[in-house]
Amino acid sequence: MEESVKDVAPRPTEVPMVEQDVVRQMRVLAEAGWGVKAIAREVGVSRNTVRRYLRHGRAAEVQVRPEARALDAAARERALALWASTAEGNAVVVQALLTQEGHAASVRTVQRAVEGRRQQVRAAQVASVRFDTAPGRQMQVDFGEKKVLLGGVLVKVYLLVAVLSHSRRLFVRAFLNQRGDDWREGIAAAFVHFGGVPLEVLGDNARALVLGRDRDTATVRFHPAYAAFCRDWDVTPRACGPYRARTKGKTESGVKYVKRNALAGRTFESFAGLQAHLAAWMVEADARVHGTTHETPVARFERDEKTALRALPLRALPRREQRLKRRVAHDALVDVDTIRYSVPHRLVREHVEVLVGDADVRIFHGGVEVARHIRGREPHARIIKAEHWQGLWRQQSKEVSGVASAAAPSALNALGRSLADYERAIAGGVKRGAA
Repeated sequence: MEESVKDVAPRPTEVPMVEQDVVRQMRVLAEAGWGVKAIAREVGVSRNTVRRYLRHGRAAEVQVRPEARALDAAARERALALWASTAEGNAVVVQALLTQEGHAASVRTVQRAVEGRRQQVRAAQVASVRFDTAPGRQMQVDFGEKKVLLGGVLVKVYLLVAVLSHSRRLFVRAFLNQRGDDWREGIAAAFVHFGGVPLEVLGDNARALVLGRDRDTATVRFHPAYAAFCRDWDVTPRACGPYRARTKGKTESGVKYVKRNALAGRTFESFAGLQAHLAAWMVEADARVHGTTHETPVARFERDEKTALRALPLRALPRREQRLKRRVAHDALVDVDTIRYSVPHRLVREHVEVLVGDADVRIFHGGVEVARHIRGREPHARIIKAEHWQGLWRQQSKEVSGVASAAAPSALNALGRSLADYERAIAGGVKRGAA
């Protein structure tokens, strides 16, 4: 069925652009008396194109481009003021505000007007001045994470890295999480590794360390547990400014160094093997020539920083006392960072509180301790006490291969029979069937 003319939408006509020299040639040929068909064949365009350019005369020869819009000096100053205040660095908002004030300009025009100021602000944000921290003054800490093959299983490992700001000595320890207790245990282990305590610890704004900031007074609200930990160790906590990770650039670089050098693509048989590798690697890292100081960190530490650190506490301070809420699974186990601990099976589906200490794990139900285990270190391990599962299975028979134990006679003896009688009957039935 043929379509009617009315049903067919008109197609837009593409108008080709013709060079000015060609247009002039068409006019000269037309003045010389050439026809439209001959001119079209001569200059290589269609007859309609020749007719259109000849019909419009010289107006078709000149293409007038609109002038590029620009802000005058007053509007430009206003745009810069809005960009730095109300618009908070957003050129789209500046354009909308200028339009409301009667200054017509596109977003691109505004962007060109504020580009210089934008570059100045960006340079000020990323620029930094390197300074040498006094010996014993500061230790920087940070967490990184990397997936590592442990015993053939890909496990996400969290790496706490601590760096003494003056000597650049480095400490690293692997964890299975990065909760507040992991931060505190890692920082305390770094103090012990370095053999002393610096004046301050600079960290980032992790929730385990920092609860918030007061912008008006520029004060930091540290997590109560972390603040108490720092009081116990007599060290001042500090946090770098938001989005200013370069403030703790030494440990930022240290995290990258650990990932790319200590771990790279290595595999380990166990989590304990990983920790042993990191302990040996730290000795190598301290003996390398540092790219900034051009000295080995251990030499710089022995000469300048070792005596500047304050002494460790005489008595061991608790590093962690992590309290977690868990629900007992159907197999009478509770999970803490992929490690599962057993509880009495009567507590299946009950809610319990798990207290993770430095060396042990205690589990409470209703305020009463119901289980205690040595703290596991290997991911996906199961720490089980057999008495917690007692009563879950039937007692196994003490008869082996049809011979009853004298201490525990079979119940068949009371009926005057034994398993041997049934074996002989079955054997006889098999022989008769075979015959």
